[in-house]
Formats: sequence, structure tokens, C-alpha cells
Amino acid sequence: MELTTTTIIIGALVALLVAVFVMYNNLVTLRVRVEEAWADIDVQLKRRYDLIPNLVETVKGYAKHESETLTAVMEARSKATAINIDASKVTGEQMAALAGASAGLGGALGKLMAVAEAYPDLKADKNFLELQSSLEDTENKIQASRRFYNGNVRDYNTKIELVPSNIIASVFAFTKKEFFELPEDSEARDPVSVQF
Repeated sequence: MELTTTTIIIGALVALLVAVFVMYNNLVTLRVRVEEAWADIDVQLKRRYDLIPNLVETVKGYAKHESETLTAVMEARSKATAINIDASKVTGEQMAALAGASAGLGGALGKLMAVAEAYPDLKADKNFLELQSSLEDTENKIQASRRFYNGNVRDYNTKIELVPSNIIASVFAFTKKEFFELPEDSEARDPVSVQF
């Protein structure tokens, strides 16, 4: 009879150990998905930042006396590119700084597009039209990437709060991730309009 009790105890311990490994692996998988989703946002933001100098140069050729607007766009781009976030260690303050910088850049781009509206030759320029199309596509991809990231953060945060995975999460120091939210008063809540 002792052998049976020992076998049951060993079997229960093995089952518990397997359950812990499965929960731990699920948490790691979700954390990696959050980091991957952040990388998608980062790629799209870099694409946006790379398009802006070309767009500014194209507009500059047509709108020489609009230097204040062009300077504002480049300064907003510079502020946004100065923020580097490690997805594995993102903080609320970093996310707020990035959201604020993105909002500022979105506002500056909106003003640039308004300036471009006043120049019919610019609106017909093939290079400008291609850049405009690329920027619109990038803005849409940024929004989609942000939604994908926030969905992964939601799944991860939910998992680390549910029983029994919350026990494993606390033992192995899994912490909640921050959502990528734009400030309430942000001009970037509305996508940059690049239609003419």
C-alpha cells in the first residue's frame, strides 16, 4: 500500500511540475508576442521617420517661404526619433513620451499637408504623390501595428492575472506591460490626412 501512495504522490508532483512548465511557457510565449508586436510598431515608426525628410525636401522645392512649417516637421521628427524603447523593459513614462512625440509629429505633418494644399504644382508632382501615398500607407500600418500590440498586451496582462498562472507570473517576475495609448488631447488620434 505504501508503494501505491508513493506512486500517487510522485505522479501528482510530476503533473504539477508539467503544469508549471506549461504555464511558464505560455507566459513566455505571450511576452515574446508583445515584444514582437512592439517591434512591428518600431519598424513602422522608423519607416515614417525615413519618409519625412524626403517629403520635406520635395515640399521645400515648391514652398521656399514655408520654412517655419518645414522646420517644425523636422524638429518633431527629431524628438520622435530620439525616443528609443526596449520592448522588454518598456515603462509607462517611455510610452507616454513616445505617444506625445508621435502626436507632435502627426500635428506637424498635418500642417505640412495643409501647406502643400496651397501649391497646385506640388500636388501634381510625381515624387510628392508617391511620398504622400507611402506616408498614408505607413500611417495606416502604424495604427494596425498599435492595435496588434495592444491586443497582445491585453492577452499577456490577462494571463498574468488569471489563476493559477498569476502564481507562476509572480514567482518568475512577469510584470504587466503598458498599452500604447495616445494622449487624450492628441492631434494624432486622428490619422494624418494626406488626401488632396
